Amino acid sequence: MGRWEPNARGRLAEAALELYSERGFEQTTVAEIARRAGLTERTFFRHYADKREVLFSGVVPLRDLFTRAVADAPGAAAPVDAVALGLEALGEAFPSDRRAFSRVRQEVITANAELQERELVKLASMADELADTLRARGVSEPAASLAAEAGIAVFKVAFERWIGADEEGGLAPLIREALAELKAVLAPGRGAGVV
Repeated sequence: MGRWEPNARGRLAEAALELYSERGFEQTTVAEIARRAGLTERTFFRHYADKREVLFSGVVPLRDLFTRAVADAPGAAAPVDAVALGLEALGEAFPSDRRAFSRVRQEVITANAELQERELVKLASMADELADTLRARGVSEPAASLAAEAGIAVFKVAFERWIGADEEGGLAPLIREALAELKAVLAPGRGAGVV
């Protein structure tokens, strides 16, 4: 095996997801992941701190993309509109060719309570960062926290639709639909399910 291996990180992620799907997350070892990818355990640890990181390594770049788009929103943008710009940027990070990976990743997470907990912590952390970004824009409380939590809820609903959907396409259109539905629910006198 040569010293330099092209796309080692991608090969490790693909091998890990295959094994997690076949055998389960708990039953899969780092050695098996490295072997399946045609790499060494040492190479694995150059790319990932542990086998969970294969599933969660993209969190920081996504959070940064989301919060940067909110921070860069026009100064006069209402909190929900700034969050909408962040959601749009986030949606563009999930093109249709990422759906299969995202679907398998979510199936692995759903099958393991520890991973579910980590996913919830990830989303809560993203909401906290988003609320901090809104506060830095001058949004007061509780508006900053409410807008941030609503943004995460929109993302979660759209993401679930996206990985379960049969039609092709990226996540962005589903985010726009979910955001429009949220706005419709919040509109005076137009809330769904009001009796």
